Amino acid sequence: MTSTPNAAQPSITEQQAELRARLPFDDTQDFEDAPRGLVARRVPSAVTAEDGRVVWDNDTYAFLKGEAPDTVNPSLWRQSQLVAEQGLFEVVEGIYQVRGLDLSNVTFIEGTTGVIVIDPLISTETAAAALALYREHRGERPVTGVLYTHSHVDHFGGVKGVTTQEDVDAGRVPVIAPEGFTEHAVAENVYAGTAMGRRAAYMYGAALARGPQGQVGAGLGQTASTGTVTLVPPTLIITTTGQEETVDGVRMVFQMAPNTEAPAELLIHFPDFRALCTAEDATHTLHNLLTLRGAVVRDPHVWSHAITETIDLFGDETDVVFASHHWPTWGQERAIAFLETQRDLYGYLHDQSLRLINKGWTGSEIAEHLQLPPALESSWNTHGYYGSVSHNLKAIYQRYMGWFDGNPAHLWQHPPVEAGKRYVEFMGGADAVVTKARGSFDAGDYRWAAEVLSHVVFAEPGHSAARALLADTLEQLGYGAENGTWRNFFLSGATELRDGQFGTPTVTAAPDIIANLSPAMLFDALAIQIDGPKAWDEKLSVDVQLTDVDERYRVRLTNGVLTYSSASQKTAADVTLTGTVPALAHLAVTGLTPEGLEQAGIEVEGDASALGRLTSVLDPGDLDFAIVTP
Repeated sequence: MTSTPNAAQPSITEQQAELRARLPFDDTQDFEDAPRGLVARRVPSAVTAEDGRVVWDNDTYAFLKGEAPDTVNPSLWRQSQLVAEQGLFEVVEGIYQVRGLDLSNVTFIEGTTGVIVIDPLISTETAAAALALYREHRGERPVTGVLYTHSHVDHFGGVKGVTTQEDVDAGRVPVIAPEGFTEHAVAENVYAGTAMGRRAAYMYGAALARGPQGQVGAGLGQTASTGTVTLVPPTLIITTTGQEETVDGVRMVFQMAPNTEAPAELLIHFPDFRALCTAEDATHTLHNLLTLRGAVVRDPHVWSHAITETIDLFGDETDVVFASHHWPTWGQERAIAFLETQRDLYGYLHDQSLRLINKGWTGSEIAEHLQLPPALESSWNTHGYYGSVSHNLKAIYQRYMGWFDGNPAHLWQHPPVEAGKRYVEFMGGADAVVTKARGSFDAGDYRWAAEVLSHVVFAEPGHSAARALLADTLEQLGYGAENGTWRNFFLSGATELRDGQFGTPTVTAAPDIIANLSPAMLFDALAIQIDGPKAWDEKLSVDVQLTDVDERYRVRLTNGVLTYSSASQKTAADVTLTGTVPALAHLAVTGLTPEGLEQAGIEVEGDASALGRLTSVLDPGDLDFAIVTP
């Protein structure tokens, strides 16, 4: 049974009215730029998988018309209207983008004989649909190259929708990527992939109904497609800024930008088109320094300096800036102003955070106090639709200072359940807390109501009144949020409190990604799954002989820790596995069972029971773990 959303409370309605009056809604330049160059739309928008399942449907956002309702922050409504623009667009003659067919954009650069594809979306289905839309209006040009700007799945997952492994292996389609791409792309989706995937379900509102009281977008794009994720490893690695490559007659000059929006990222200038692709380093929003799904904290200092370098390298030779999200910016003067604003945005947050850190301020204090300068605040592209000033400031604090704020009272706090029990007892019991929280809710103090009600839910998960009021509270916080991912998190929490957990709709640890695990990464992935206490008394060793690369590893399990070494060994292992690197990676899918080993083509010598003992202490992640309840 699906619950029915509530209306906006008076305090939220008043907030929305104040924002409509204060923000520069008379600046309509973005509404001129977003549809500019439209060639055609995909009608209908829906994209299906082979089994008939709908993996993308931009038509579900048709309600984004007119003035924002009170249940949506008017600034986020504006951004969602812009991002929902769907179709094939001409950036300049010879450069086309398909937007609105996934979380990200795919770009087509026309060459001498075919087309180079930049960032082929998340899913093969959406990427194939985008390529079909391009070819319908630009001719049956073959794909002559693929380029990944960075290591996030929405920029490579659909690659097998635009090319094949066979064409790449045959040298017909080079695949270009920045140094470190494969390692980071695989690690992000495997090591903490289960937890990140579950939280991404909240972040992108994948299970929420589309509509003014549900999911309206994620700020960066509308949401993530749910099709087949693939990966073709790069064949041409970009290592240095200024490196120039020509593919199918298209000249490209690269700028390396590692540790900005992604650990492996690059920007591309196309001198013959006077066009600059900024990947995800300059978009029409404040980006995340620490994404809500989880990731390593990004470096705003490096990010700001990278954009300065971009301007210095390419500003005088650029008439249009386009990115892997949102819409382009045309005209040299406007393009440079856009880049400067984005640069100053990250630089200001970084420098001012450190100024206040050195005065003793904590992350939460900085987040409540620090505001952007009026000149930055007045630019729509600095607004926190995807990242946010509040969370980015806390991320900067975390990057430099860690989780501890220096107050010894916070050095050894109780975990949520035990803290919840004590808070509830101190405040007079669960019923009393809910009564007091109802007063806070009615007064519009939703932040406090959410905090105290969460304590009740963690202390007494079955307290129906607390769950219901917490759901109502999170819903109002969602209605008021300018940030698309904040809204999705709040409304997803409300949905799970009311209707139960919805799991992980999009799983990015796909077979193609797992197949690109190096031996060391595979062993690391196994080590993460060891149930330490269960394995305390277990001791075993496995030798892995790789015939295609002439490498041998000793894998040991002792003291609840799985370690590995490529050094020569003086003693024999309990069991030896012999096979190729791809066969070893395949074990991440099939498992270490006899059937899995046979399917992977792995030979086994020695005591095969050691593998069973190893398997027995593996504890894989949970795709449906609790978030808003204990």
